[in-house]
Amino acid sequence: MLNLKGIFPPIATPFTTDGSVDFAHLESNLQRWLAQPIDGFVVSGSNGESALLSSQEKLDLVKTARQVIPRDRLLIAGTGMEATRATIELTNGAAQAGADIALIVTPHYYKSRMDGAAQLQHFHMVADMAAIPLIIYNVPGFTGIDLSADVIVELSQHPNIIGVKENSGAIAKIAEIVSRTPDHFNVLAGSGSYFLPALAVGAVGGIMALVQVAAQACADIHHLVRQGDWSAARAIHHRMLAPNATITSQFGVAGLKAALDLLGYYGGPVRPPLRLLTEAELHRVRQIFTTAGLLPTAS
Repeated sequence: MLNLKGIFPPIATPFTTDGSVDFAHLESNLQRWLAQPIDGFVVSGSNGESALLSSQEKLDLVKTARQVIPRDRLLIAGTGMEATRATIELTNGAAQAGADIALIVTPHYYKSRMDGAAQLQHFHMVADMAAIPLIIYNVPGFTGIDLSADVIVELSQHPNIIGVKENSGAIAKIAEIVSRTPDHFNVLAGSGSYFLPALAVGAVGGIMALVQVAAQACADIHHLVRQGDWSAARAIHHRMLAPNATITSQFGVAGLKAALDLLGYYGGPVRPPLRLLTEAELHRVRQIFTTAGLLPTAS
């Protein structure tokens, strides 16, 4: 069983000015992130604009990332599609390209029929046929579907389903999932906004956009919790709340890419229909990151 204790950034997908995937900047970003206390990487996740990527682009991203990421760091690939068959095909293609684990978002287009039974059928079929282990990706803010604790607990019994990225933000639900699933099942926070509370109720780590721009702070929270220093962990958590909101709920992927540019990574453009930030919005990102100590104060 793979151990997912740690922090994992769902990395941004860099694009050139003509909208193509910028593999050179993907490699340079990864080289910089590898110097940070990061336990692995997610490619083609929500922050990687996965909904705007073709299946071939997703496979090419995995292949390129694997050439840079050493085998002692996990490579997790977002391979969830609406169709079960397509999910299996993309998952096994990602496995061949070098992915260690697949992150599978809940099917959601036909919402009225995507009840617990349909989700169980989907994940069981994918897990039965997948060449690599799966992490369930529950993100109701994007899909409009919130997997119940009961469904996640039942899925945790499958030997090829090793964890869940829980993005509902419901700490009571996270606690219930932890308490009712096997010890080897990995429960991961999906956002820095509730990383510390999730750890407090038994989550083992997080797949969070915040790790891309504040890896040391996220690693420190994780370490301090293991050491039992809740006061110090809480202070860092509170300081990271505003930067986390800036790159997620407030400005989304465009905010994340702007922050990466400010920090010396390559953020670059987003893919339409997403839009770049305005100058006023960019100024706000810079201000928030400076206040949080993630950017130097102007002299």
